[in-house]
Amino acid sequence: MEIIINTSIVLVTFILTEFSAWANHKYIMHGVMWYFHADHHKKDHKSWFERNDLFFIIYAVPSWLLIMYGMMNQNAWYTWVGFGILLYGLAYFVVHDLVIHQRFKVLTKTKNVYVLALRRAHKMHHKNTGKEGGESFGMLIIKQKYIQDALKKSKTQYAH
Repeated sequence: MEIIINTSIVLVTFILTEFSAWANHKYIMHGVMWYFHADHHKKDHKSWFERNDLFFIIYAVPSWLLIMYGMMNQNAWYTWVGFGILLYGLAYFVVHDLVIHQRFKVLTKTKNVYVLALRRAHKMHHKNTGKEGGESFGMLIIKQKYIQDALKKSKTQYAH
């Protein structure tokens, strides 16, 4: 029973983190912390690293603290919250940095409709290089219109 509860906490935390990330992206990264996020949109820097990469630390620290203190307290429930945040962070790295932005040249070719829709939604987010007026602030949950567009594109592009 303990495994089911702990796994449930990890999964619920992962899902809630997507909504938290959406709100943080829209209201903090495109708000008071725009200075750190702007170079991710403008690409006006010469370094492979971006100021935006500092957000990794901001989000990793709570995960690390929850896991560490949870383990120090006989794997308290918040240990599993920390692992849920960690799992989301790993998903963020894979989806955002590898699949969408292709910062490392892996997973570059795909016919997967969901991946194509993710890339399109994120491209539309980056179409706006300013702080205000953006769209598609989430990572995994995207508007249905991008999925429909990707379905249409895949049917016409890959039809024989």
